[in-house]
Amino acid sequence: MPKSKRNRPVTLSKTKKKGREQKEKIVESIRKAVEDYNSIYVFSFENMRNLKFKEFREQLKSSSRFFLGSNKVMQISLGRSVSDEIRPGLHKVSKLLHGDAGLCFTNLRKEEIMRLFAEFEEHDFARTGTTSTEKVELQEGPLEQFSHEMEPFLRKQGMPVRLNKGVIELVSDFVVCEEGKPLSPEASRILRLLGNKMATFRLHVICRWSPEDFEVLKEGLELSDIESS
Repeated sequence: MPKSKRNRPVTLSKTKKKGREQKEKIVESIRKAVEDYNSIYVFSFENMRNLKFKEFREQLKSSSRFFLGSNKVMQISLGRSVSDEIRPGLHKVSKLLHGDAGLCFTNLRKEEIMRLFAEFEEHDFARTGTTSTEKVELQEGPLEQFSHEMEPFLRKQGMPVRLNKGVIELVSDFVVCEEGKPLSPEASRILRLLGNKMATFRLHVICRWSPEDFEVLKEGLELSDIESS
């Protein structure tokens, strides 16, 4: 019996070839976008939420195009030095592509882009490993917001609880999380139950490039810092 496509082994060379082709496709798309749009922005992000970012992209679909992914591939697309940049000044854009960053190609005016990015904000529940923005402590006593069926689950999260006449109560004060420390899986679950949306998905504009000029837009970052790096 012939092997089904699902069970057919994939050789490493084929996988590598597919990966290389995908990278080449991205490079080609970015280089085309350089020609198609008036300006390029580097932006950073915190607490990325894919669904909300997709909505933001859709909102600007007619005037802009976004790229996220491998910073190295994006850098190679634009050029990482004066000698290999595809347009004058683009190596400066590459130098600012590090960490959680992306590219926005657009035909919108600078004022419009700055407003849209500044206004974009989405509050959500914090995930495991996110740095806590505040100390959350629950006081000893009844937890009337939870039904009695929740008692075993809360105990499993490390909370010192018991049932008293069908009401869950804390037998002692309990610190869910400390400010500035990473959230544990248990703390993340408890905060969700409490309705505490500690994470905020934000976008920050770092710089702008156009064929006429390049400017740093991030506060505290100087053009000389980029040129000397």
